[in-house]
Order: sequence, then C-alpha cells, then structure tokens
Amino acid sequence: MIALDTNVLARFYVDDPADAEAASQRPAARRLLGESAQIFVPLTVVLELEWVLRAFYGFDAEDFVRVIRHLLGLPNVSVEEWSRINDALAWHSDGLDFADALHLAASSHCAEFISFDDRRFARRAKHLNLVPPVVVPAS
Repeated sequence: MIALDTNVLARFYVDDPADAEAASQRPAARRLLGESAQIFVPLTVVLELEWVLRAFYGFDAEDFVRVIRHLLGLPNVSVEEWSRINDALAWHSDGLDFADALHLAASSHCAEFISFDDRRFARRAKHLNLVPPVVVPAS
C-alpha cells in the first residue's frame, strides 16, 4: 500500500495548463491512481485538499464534494475515516464549512462542541440540527 499527499491528488483532479510543473506531474498522478494496487489517503490530506481546491483553484462546495465522492468510490483507494468524511461532505453540501463539518463529525461521541464561531458554525449547525450541538460559551 502507498499513501498519497495532497499535491498528488490535486494534480490528478485539476488540469492547470498555466503551471508547467503541474502539467508535467499530472501524468504521474494519473498513473499512480490508475495503476497502484492499494492507495491510502490520510484524513489530513482530504482536509488540506479541500483548502487547496477552494482557496487556490476556486472550487465551490459542490465541485469539492464531487471530487471526494469520486475518490471514495475508487476501488483501490482507502480513505482514513471515510464514514466521517462522508458525514462531513453531506453537512458541507448543506452550507457548513468543510473543516467545521469534519471537526463536528469527529466529535460525534461528545455532548457538545464548543466554539466561538457563532455565525458561520454554531448557527448553521443549529439550523441543520447537527449532533453534537455547537455551543458558543458566554463571554
């Protein structure tokens, strides 16, 4: 089994002809994902991939979800904590920030998730009736 870094997945999913290095690395990324018997993708790589695709390449939530669902569906790929990622993808599709959704999914065994992020996280999580509830502590 081999593990892949974020940049390999970015090269596989993004065609960036303006970046000569990326263009030269894309065939290797395609070969790795297409020909390797078993591939492992760490949870942290998925989290970083969301940031790279959104912040650097301008992907919206729907495009990112499509990429990760494709990755999860590849028969030779094992993604760490895939069930939590799957939950986080659903919540991300409903408007929650992906990192926040992943934090919340990882905390499903807790009574509450405490955050100072009222607008973007706590209110959205409450609107979606997510568990555990996101609670903003009093100042």
